[in-house]
Amino acid sequence: MKSVVVVGASLAGLRACETLRMEGYDGRITLVGDEAEIPYDRPPLSKKVLAGEWDAERIRLRGADDFASLSLDLRLGVRATALHTDRNVVALADGTEVAYDGLVIATGASPRRLPGQPDLSGVVTLRTLAESLTLRDLIADGTARVVVIGAGFIGLEVAATARQRGCAVTVLEGLPTPLVRGLGSEMGTAVAAVHARNGVTLRCGVRVAGLQGAGRVSGVLLDDGEVVPADVVIVGIGVATNTDWLIGSGLQLQDGVVCDATLNAGVPGVYAAGDLARWPNGAFAGDDDMLMRVEHWTNAAEQGAAAAANLLAWTRGEAGTPFESVPFFWSDQFDSRIQFIGRAHGDDEVHVFTGSTDGKFAALYGHGGRLRGVLGVGLPRMVMPFRALLAERASWDTALAKAAELTAT
Repeated sequence: MKSVVVVGASLAGLRACETLRMEGYDGRITLVGDEAEIPYDRPPLSKKVLAGEWDAERIRLRGADDFASLSLDLRLGVRATALHTDRNVVALADGTEVAYDGLVIATGASPRRLPGQPDLSGVVTLRTLAESLTLRDLIADGTARVVVIGAGFIGLEVAATARQRGCAVTVLEGLPTPLVRGLGSEMGTAVAAVHARNGVTLRCGVRVAGLQGAGRVSGVLLDDGEVVPADVVIVGIGVATNTDWLIGSGLQLQDGVVCDATLNAGVPGVYAAGDLARWPNGAFAGDDDMLMRVEHWTNAAEQGAAAAANLLAWTRGEAGTPFESVPFFWSDQFDSRIQFIGRAHGDDEVHVFTGSTDGKFAALYGHGGRLRGVLGVGLPRMVMPFRALLAERASWDTALAKAAELTAT
């Protein structure tokens, strides 16, 4: 193997490049990215960068000299437009093609737009460094009326940061409770209380009909005719995987790239990692959602490394190692660090084993006699001890015993 192409200058893409070098691969690595930026960390975009506390250089995943040591052929600021697996080439938006012997796909996902969303000044999404800096300028003086559409984790993080800058903030959510997909109804409501205590107006069960304004946004129109005044609107209604460029490639696309357990995308030498990889996670074998796609930092970092390692194993004629992982994510909102490990489902049994949902607390999620997830709000030491139990598919009774042990000390 003389040439590896990594498409996606993301955390997953960078970890793939690093792993190739650490494992001794000394051939060409071409890193393709649609942003004209060397890889950077995205979680601070809605927090420290948006708050004006960190500058862009602080979130680089590697310093300039350290990054140069990877000896990459950089193709930044140019999109991949097609994958031709019959010829082993990636086509780019500048009209060139890059040939590969091995390929790692890590193009991630992009924010969804509202149906028929007009191009108005003051309306932003938040996925890139440029978008974070634009939004930072819009809320910098603390006088803007900010409306966040979507009460997911990114939306709530932006709401918290804008409120801390002094802005009046309203969050609009179509579902009955926020974070219901990630945490379930009961715990989503408990996390939302953090915002209520800090002066954010959270309105659930409302439908957005459109945006109003002439050149610049002036309000959000609801389906009942009400207009919520706004100087700044953040659209945070989820993401769509960046797979359009893979149509016709022969890869199986299903809200992402469908992979086997080793992250191989169904074609020899082609692997996927990060937000767009959909794979059978053996850590949840037997569950109805074992084939999963995970949009979290830890997963992107670990999968990028695993995809590269399995690519190298393939070149040696060796079997790849199945990628198994217990999902873990965190979110900083006001003075609360919210952590979740595992998977949540709407019919899970939820047991708060320490603290109170009025403040700091930790809770277990279980189903069918087995532990399935752990949530902590402001109590990090109560979350991570359960990661090994989740990997072992521990019983509910074992989890309760562990919780009793942790709270006894």
